[in-house]
Amino acid sequence: MRVRRAPAAGWPGFVRVRRAPAPGWPGDPDTVEEARRNPESIAGHGIDDVFEHYAALIAELPVRPVVFGHSFGGMIAQKLLGQDRAAAAVAIDAAQIKGVLPLPLSALRATFPVFKNPANKHRSVSLTAEQFRFAFGNALSEGESTALYERLTIPAPGKPLYEAASANFNPHSPAKVDTQDSGRGPLLLISGGKNHTVPEAVTRATLKQYRHSDAVTDIVNFPDRGHFLAIDDGRREIADSVLGWLRKQSPEGGR
Repeated sequence: MRVRRAPAAGWPGFVRVRRAPAPGWPGDPDTVEEARRNPESIAGHGIDDVFEHYAALIAELPVRPVVFGHSFGGMIAQKLLGQDRAAAAVAIDAAQIKGVLPLPLSALRATFPVFKNPANKHRSVSLTAEQFRFAFGNALSEGESTALYERLTIPAPGKPLYEAASANFNPHSPAKVDTQDSGRGPLLLISGGKNHTVPEAVTRATLKQYRHSDAVTDIVNFPDRGHFLAIDDGRREIADSVLGWLRKQSPEGGR
């Protein structure tokens, strides 16, 4: 769950860069090993905390960036775009924003490790290899899922899940995104057809939330991919698709 940011080549006012910084969430340690040793370092951080963390980082940049986010990072990317903090956004398997109603059974099962104990709202939560396989690696071979689990997984705060779950009952929910602004930059929503955690129905329902905006809002579905589609061995396909979309949004066609 990271938000990656990088200026888009060819857009007026932007500079060309070769490196896209990927800062962690507030309290996120520098390494996987440290995060596992100190799981409470990230506990208690909610959606607003994460949003303000990235907004502060963006404020230090000379230009508005293009932001990329996966899962809850995809929600944060939409919030940044909706508040004109970003020039464009790519939301990959984004967690549901306020107004999105579908709640597929697979999503309930994927998030059960957090919701099974109400105290997890204020804690960080780790998944077992089996839970990870269902929520993230179901479209992968068992070997690749296990390897990714052992190499990359770290504890995550439970608070954002509780905030998203109650969003439609809270008029001031931090999961609320400005979906009606026609003056914002372009948005790309990406979904995986085999995604258990954020099923395609959730992403398509998110797209509908933008129906009153004239700004560019596109969706791309990868039918055979799961929730880890931007990180697993097939990530190059996703990257190429995103770069192609960004070039189309450039007034100069990405030249």
